[in-house]
Amino acid sequence: MRAIALGADHAGFPLKEHLKAWLIEQGYEVVDCGTQSSESVDYPDYAAAVAGAVMAGKADRGVLVCGTGLGMAIAANKVPGIRAAACTDAYIARLSREHNDANVLALGARITAREAAVEILATWLATEFAGGRHALRVEKLAALDRAKERSDVPAR
Repeated sequence: MRAIALGADHAGFPLKEHLKAWLIEQGYEVVDCGTQSSESVDYPDYAAAVAGAVMAGKADRGVLVCGTGLGMAIAANKVPGIRAAACTDAYIARLSREHNDANVLALGARITAREAAVEILATWLATEFAGGRHALRVEKLAALDRAKERSDVPAR
């Protein structure tokens, strides 16, 4: 894994730029999906761009930054095949990869210090999917995506 799609809204722009520099320093290829300033923009546009880059194979994983990480995660998870996790610490980041095979990380610039964001990102990138009992659950998530595409999400 060497290519990371990176996107942010206006609130996340400064942290996105910090993470972009760190990723490049670590030898990753960065697919910068914007935004390119702190001027107000709509976060779903950038979540869609990053999710699209991941699903199209232009990036191995994606990273999104907004004020809390929540809006970006919600928006990205609307794209079939995306498993976006809003992570506030390295422990959650590790579990999002080990248990959920998260392919998009969402961070909150207003709630996460730069140093913590780098630690979360480094942990998330270094952690592999555990498979095993978790593989069946991830497959069930994929089945929900397929059902959503057919508009027949099962009700319980």
